[in-house]
Amino acid sequence: MSAAAPQSPTGDSITTLLLELRHGSRDAEARIVPRVYAELRRAASRHMRRERGNHTLQATALVNEAWLRLMEQPNRNWESRAHFFAFASRLMRQILVDYSRRRLADKRGGGQRQVTLDDGFPAARHDPVDVLALDQALERFRKVDIRGSRILELHFFGGLAFGEIALVLGLTSRTVKRDWSLARAWLHDELSKAS
Repeated sequence: MSAAAPQSPTGDSITTLLLELRHGSRDAEARIVPRVYAELRRAASRHMRRERGNHTLQATALVNEAWLRLMEQPNRNWESRAHFFAFASRLMRQILVDYSRRRLADKRGGGQRQVTLDDGFPAARHDPVDVLALDQALERFRKVDIRGSRILELHFFGGLAFGEIALVLGLTSRTVKRDWSLARAWLHDELSKAS
């Protein structure tokens, strides 16, 4: 017998609320916000830790912008909690990349932001990496290994556990761990060449 999904005090699982939301329930939208806000805030904090210290965009603003974009999605086909948070994390990453591009354009090349790759990149802990360079490296990797790039993004940026990634991508945890190791090594090598 499978374990039941964790329930809120009102009896709604995040997955159930996502299904109701998919069908246009405004009530589900109101009930899901308190259930997901703390986790979205943690994801935003992970993203912001990789940004420069004097960044003008705060984690709360990043969460709010991501939430607005999530609710503007015409096709809300989030199948599970893990799928929703993976999508939200990807949106947050894109918001930060867009923000960096605007800032760079405003500064005419002088406003590149630094991030540190401290999760799984021991050699890079003290070597800052530009968020645009990181995004470009991920895009190059996507052309080489779509699945590996998705795993890298979901684990590194989304903070999803290997089991959650396996669920989102329909893989085994063992496959996800193997692909993560290869993807992490590729990205580390690619970013080392760029510096």
